[in-house]
Amino acid sequence: MYGIHDIDKMEEECGVFGVYSKEIKKVSSLTYYGLYALQHRGQESAGITVSNFGEKTTFKGMGLVADVFSSEKLEELKGNAAIGHVRYSTSGASKLINAQPLESKFKLGQIAVAHNGNLVNADIIKELLEDSGSTFITDIDSEVIINMIARKASKGLEEAIRSTVSAIKGSYSLVILADQKLIGVRDPYGIRPLCLGQNDEGDFFLASESCALDAVGADLIRDIEPGEMVIIDDHGVRSIKYAENTKNAPCSFETIYFARPDSIIDGKSAFQVRVESGRYLARQKPVEADVVIGVPDSGIPAAIGFAEESGIPYTVGLIKNKYIGRTFIKPSQELREKAVQVKLNPLKVNVVGKRVVVVDDSLVRGTTSRLLIQMLRKAGATEVHFRSASPAVKYPCYFGIDTAHRKELIASTHSISEIKEVIGADSLDYLTLQNLAKVLGSEDFCLGCFDGEYPVCTPMGEA
Repeated sequence: MYGIHDIDKMEEECGVFGVYSKEIKKVSSLTYYGLYALQHRGQESAGITVSNFGEKTTFKGMGLVADVFSSEKLEELKGNAAIGHVRYSTSGASKLINAQPLESKFKLGQIAVAHNGNLVNADIIKELLEDSGSTFITDIDSEVIINMIARKASKGLEEAIRSTVSAIKGSYSLVILADQKLIGVRDPYGIRPLCLGQNDEGDFFLASESCALDAVGADLIRDIEPGEMVIIDDHGVRSIKYAENTKNAPCSFETIYFARPDSIIDGKSAFQVRVESGRYLARQKPVEADVVIGVPDSGIPAAIGFAEESGIPYTVGLIKNKYIGRTFIKPSQELREKAVQVKLNPLKVNVVGKRVVVVDDSLVRGTTSRLLIQMLRKAGATEVHFRSASPAVKYPCYFGIDTAHRKELIASTHSISEIKEVIGADSLDYLTLQNLAKVLGSEDFCLGCFDGEYPVCTPMGEA
């Protein structure tokens, strides 16, 4: 399925949010606003589980957060703790039964889990669990996690979680409600993000991105570390280092593209990283041009950086239809092209007769880039130079990002000069891996979609 929104992009994964208070309050409303801020991470379904000092209630539905939850429904969900989830399916079909949080009853009481990420050994573990009598009602890997925790309940909650996350492989940021506690877990490599916050009233929060903390009036305390589990209850926050990871490897695309620009991811401003990537692009391959434009919205910070470094004026060259929503369309070539035209339209007065540099966050399939260049030429641009603020995407992702198959990734089958011809650009350049490391300030990131080197072994035969 291709969305009208981003038919040529690496799609979002999911977003998780959690809140813990010592008193009964409208934690459902806080979670609602937190999920609203994380809506960019998933638009297929949304859900909230509220705990009233241990008694849990879950409500979820298909669609956007604002469509799933009414003020009346939020009023019904009373408690002192809650977790929430917005979903973009990377495993399992897009249907209500696969919406999260997932809730279950087990030896230690009720448990609810929300998961951002993707397990590479979920099928193997699921088969072992089924052989020993477990049953599954969904087809998502998150149910493997909740089933394993339940089966290990005799060890106590903390040890059950520790034992479970030691067995699963892949990427995960988890928020869990169990035993009157809010628990957060981040995978040993820190592939998926998770951060901790607190408001002036002393309530604690967990979120995929810091922008969700801002939305509920909380301050960012710190990121949850790779291989760390935090347990939040009336005594505060307790940290357990459950895994001694061999290498920190947060997803580089979180900072480059997925995270909202106002988020801080692992101590780095997503906006500043993107501006800096634009500056490096300008240094890599200087070009004579009249204006620099960014592809809304995520390409704009890099375009600003390119303009600042090159001295070429930045201007608005593409107008985005902000009411496009997340309508899905059939993946025919004709409808893909129409989708781009509906979503973006050139501002002719700013590009006619101009040599234009177009900066986008990435170039994955090449479909959208080619159509944008055609639109700009039709609007009167005399030259169109394309710049990608990320390196060339040559390999699929197995850790919670929906990418095309490798044969559909244009950089895996074409050289830069060939891609330039395919998309019809006068020149083309990608941010180099070396400069990406400089922009991020470290090489300790997952770069698998760029260089094929993954921090965790990938499923066999799926390259």
